[in-house]
Amino acid sequence: MSVQKPLDGLEQAVDAGERRASAVSCARALGLEGIAVSLRWGAELVWFSDETSARLEDAQFTLGQGPGLEADFSEVPYQVADVGRNERWAQFAAEAQAMGVRAVFVWPIRTGAARLGALTGYRSKPGPLTALQAAEGLRVADMLTSWLLAWRSGAVTSPNEQGKAGAVDLHWAEVHQATGVLSARLGVSLEDALVRLRARAFASGQPLTQTAREVLVREPPS
Repeated sequence: MSVQKPLDGLEQAVDAGERRASAVSCARALGLEGIAVSLRWGAELVWFSDETSARLEDAQFTLGQGPGLEADFSEVPYQVADVGRNERWAQFAAEAQAMGVRAVFVWPIRTGAARLGALTGYRSKPGPLTALQAAEGLRVADMLTSWLLAWRSGAVTSPNEQGKAGAVDLHWAEVHQATGVLSARLGVSLEDALVRLRARAFASGQPLTQTAREVLVREPPS
């Protein structure tokens, strides 16, 4: 199966369900069980195929470590062919294995020398990608870069309205809202507030998004 058809579907997608379907199809075409795209070094999840791929991104963002955040891309893609043998990100590796993830692959979302984010895929069995899968993944990453660069914030509609083709789903908006709430409440910088929110999520063992929702329930943003 070629990646071209699901990518064409992404360009025409008008709601989150259709965008999710295109991600599922792309993952299958690449021989992966799931894929996700995060921007700004994991600070915003904008596209994912399944809950495990979203949880992997959440784990990287919460822990502040993982291949999607730190890969130098001297080789593309960056391949962690066996998560259990990787000692660079011990906490992330433990989280990934607990989810049943054994291999992780990362392609850069970039334009020229400017890196915008990362496309991350996973499998439940260890082993590297084939040369064709590696090349097709880069093709997906390049096309996603064009899609993201063409996106305008005005394209996003409210949850009760029909979306527009090319819109981006901002899955971690609550995290950013909760960071602002903690910053104001504690009188600390946004960076420090985010560190505290991550620490709280890690200590509780729950997703960062759930921790953010609890903060917002206790003290909604004004």
